[in-house]
Amino acid sequence: MKKSPQCQELWAKATERVEFLNTQKIGLPICKLKQAGFARQFFVSKHKYELLAPAGSFPSLIAAVNADADAVYFGLQEGMNMRAGAKNFSLSDLPEIKKICDAKRVKKYLTLNTIIYDNELGKVENIIKKAKKYIDAVICWDLGVIQLCKKYKVPFHISTQASIANIESAKFYKKLGAERVILARELSIKQIKEIAKIMDVEVFIHGAMCVSVSGRCFTSQFLFGKSANRGECLQPCRRAYIVRDEDGNELKLENNTVMSAKDLCTLPFIEELKRAGVRAFKIEGRNREPEYVSALTKVYRKALDKKLNEKAIKEGVEELKKVYTKGFSSGFYLGKPNIGDFSKEQHSSATQRKEFIGIIYHYYPEPSVAAIKIQSGVIKVGDELIIVGDKTGMIAHKIERIEINHQPFGWADKGQEVGIKIPNVRKGDKVYLIIKKK
Repeated sequence: MKKSPQCQELWAKATERVEFLNTQKIGLPICKLKQAGFARQFFVSKHKYELLAPAGSFPSLIAAVNADADAVYFGLQEGMNMRAGAKNFSLSDLPEIKKICDAKRVKKYLTLNTIIYDNELGKVENIIKKAKKYIDAVICWDLGVIQLCKKYKVPFHISTQASIANIESAKFYKKLGAERVILARELSIKQIKEIAKIMDVEVFIHGAMCVSVSGRCFTSQFLFGKSANRGECLQPCRRAYIVRDEDGNELKLENNTVMSAKDLCTLPFIEELKRAGVRAFKIEGRNREPEYVSALTKVYRKALDKKLNEKAIKEGVEELKKVYTKGFSSGFYLGKPNIGDFSKEQHSSATQRKEFIGIIYHYYPEPSVAAIKIQSGVIKVGDELIIVGDKTGMIAHKIERIEINHQPFGWADKGQEVGIKIPNVRKGDKVYLIIKKK
């Protein structure tokens, strides 16, 4: 039903008020606007700057929420998202996602950001209709998806796949009804500052970078029949290559990962992005592990909440190095990338890794003791563990005591059943040992 001009004015004023409270960094409970038939639910952000964390699975989702993310973004197993290789969620998972996120006032953004064909529009429409009451916005760029979001009055943010790199593009999508634009990755801070004057902008602050412009690469499609533009990229650019001519002569390269870009890391200059007017800061990584999501969210949460001194920035960078990385780059933010922005690592150069140890086969809540069957490796008192589960998320724990048959032991190895005091875990959770690289 079309609202009267008076109702529309009331709605605009209410929205403006919520935005004002948000910028004033005032934490409020959930409020509902019910005047004149409106019942849209507002989440007033807990923080001045919105931090978005990736969620490719329930453990990663819970890890992001527990690490104090303001929002999570995720895709569905039904497809249409740029991370088809992630575990992703089903439509039936949406009520549980909403329950987990609403408990801590975390916004939920659904990605429908691939190229969409005619025969898929009905599927997309069905997804939007069913997801509407469980999400806060859709991340998209295909005009067909945008039209469907408008049809069902679902807020939408324009994906970085749209390559928005100028003021006129931002104006176009704002006029179209977009609440936010996620800018192209190929912009400098100076360029971002100008676009941020037009509307709410979001930028990537950490994670993998594509060697092609905004992911428009066909290498995976040509080599393996898996299209990057459909979220199926197998990342052939990350591989090592040998240059060979038609006579079989090989060219020795100093760095044979010639197309592998380093990961974006903005922690050292995050203050410049704040001053540029950026409202939302996004971590890439829906294919990454829960410990990656947790570590990055915690580090960038601190950086967004207050200005870090040089020592704190260095400490933060060291924390970031502990999880998956191919080395760090400033991307396009401080100038165009050069040869130093390409990685020499074919795989991760993280300073630590995890090794599967076993599964919790029973948990005693009152003493907070986990019964674990060691399936591989050796653990000892003082070791650091990571526990991962669909309900638990990700928990880091240092072993203070190991018991076997109610007797203390300094260590345990494969085949033994041990008791370790670990709070807030569950039966069925997987246990990993953290191993520091030398």
